[in-house]
Amino acid sequence: MDEPTGGSGRDRGARPSWQDRSPSGGGRPDRGRPERGGRPERGADERPVGPPIPEWADPKQLDGSVRRALKGLEPRNAGVVGQHLAAAGGLLEEDPAAALVHAQAARGRASRIAVVREAVGVAAYHAGDYAEAARELRAYRRMSGDESYRAVLADCERALGRPDAALKLVTEALAAGPDEDETVELRLVEAGSRQDLGELPAAALVLEAALGGRPDPADLRTGDTGQLRLATAYADLLETRGDVALAQQWFEAIMDADPDDETGVAARFDDVDDDTDLGDDDTVDDEVELPDEVELPDEVELCDEAERPEDEQEAELADGSDDAVGGDATPEVAAADDELFADGLAGDADLAEYDPDEQDVEEEVAELLGEIPVPGFSDPQTTDVAVQPTRGPLPDRSEMFAAPGERGEEHEPPTT
Repeated sequence: MDEPTGGSGRDRGARPSWQDRSPSGGGRPDRGRPERGGRPERGADERPVGPPIPEWADPKQLDGSVRRALKGLEPRNAGVVGQHLAAAGGLLEEDPAAALVHAQAARGRASRIAVVREAVGVAAYHAGDYAEAARELRAYRRMSGDESYRAVLADCERALGRPDAALKLVTEALAAGPDEDETVELRLVEAGSRQDLGELPAAALVLEAALGGRPDPADLRTGDTGQLRLATAYADLLETRGDVALAQQWFEAIMDADPDDETGVAARFDDVDDDTDLGDDDTVDDEVELPDEVELPDEVELCDEAERPEDEQEAELADGSDDAVGGDATPEVAAADDELFADGLAGDADLAEYDPDEQDVEEEVAELLGEIPVPGFSDPQTTDVAVQPTRGPLPDRSEMFAAPGERGEEHEPPTT
């Protein structure tokens, strides 16, 4: 999520020192726990080296809450972790893969610090490693209690080919009363998941409801990013359903209301124009003959909406015979859609058994006991992306891991 935007008003300074929960064993009596096999405890000289740290990566530029979270580490280690986090923040937009490597290096040295796991999750989401992003953001949520990444987690499930799991997370998040920005992101993920399941009428209902019930491209407001992103998804759905003319109306209205092209619609049309421009040697045949009449099947009747009686239009809207994105929804389909929204995902036994958090907790316990290695910075991406995610804006944490240039200071991260 273009990224989820909820949770911008959190008090980060009140977060407990979760790193103190790490079982260092210092000063604690030996309880006689039997020794377990596995990886021996790693000393300071055995920490992962990580990638080279850019000269501009200054941990002093990190948000104060991040620096406070690192105080529980040994000073030299805290400095290296802070440098990797600063490097990850500075590279996030222009080189997300490199940012992920730095965040993973920080995790290799401080895996029990919540903000470190958050940094890995954010970088992985930007880099397109959605399995890593979901795993790390779930770990961050458990360690911090922060629920602001719910839409991102749902988007990751959708990208990994689990639209049912994404819908379950959306339903849970909406029940918790999210703010307006997060609601927009959740609805976008919900509509995308419905579309992945082949439920295009249901996806249309989600977007139409989010746009006010009976959406009209003339109602778009300049600068309302959430509404414009919903409208873009709606226009894309119209185009998918084959209503190209109406989709074009929406795209044109979006471009008029989005002069800065936050939605990317104008760039998409510029790319299409570049691909379709005629070259100097191209010619157009002016002699192409078109038939005087186009024969239509008997059951198809064309009618200009403006010329239809108002009572006929109202009656059609009342009985649901037109689904607004193609006109082919039957009453049976509309009833099925209503039931789908009312019941959600109740009764889905397979989905009820799916609990990624349970597996994550087991892996974390195994890490603490030394039975499996702590994830490092060189772990390969192993999961293919099933569909393109919604990719909405992330929660408002723009300066949490910001490099100097993102705070108005000079900053030139490397380009290679």
